[in-house]
Amino acid sequence: MTLSPEAVAATQTALAAEHAAVWTYGLVSAFVSDADATTRGANAHRARRDTTARLLRDAGAEPQPPAAAYLPPEPVTDAASSIAALVAVEADACRAWHGVLERTDDTDLRRSALDALTESAVRATRWRKTGGITPVAVALPGTS
Repeated sequence: MTLSPEAVAATQTALAAEHAAVWTYGLVSAFVSDADATTRGANAHRARRDTTARLLRDAGAEPQPPAAAYLPPEPVTDAASSIAALVAVEADACRAWHGVLERTDDTDLRRSALDALTESAVRATRWRKTGGITPVAVALPGTS
């Protein structure tokens, strides 16, 4: 697979968003009562992270490693702040994957990016609904 430098950079950004999502799901797991949902979300991001790293290696790029820790938008101290952190990390993933869509014509990468964006948008909607956050769904996820 050959990717342009812009596509590689955007994919590295998406990989960083996946690393942050995995870390955040671990952080909030002590506060969110729906352990199955947090486990499913973490597992989905782990799988996407691994797929993305493999894709970058196949394109001849070295996948960026995760940071030691990430800073949530607000301190995570309870269920409400945990859900807000999950919504934020899913929105970040949507933006990152939208950036990949804007920077590649590669069919396989575009398919993967669209799947990732869609899955994160659905998870963000579910978390907003769980947290009573309105609007529950946003128009054009990943564009703002």
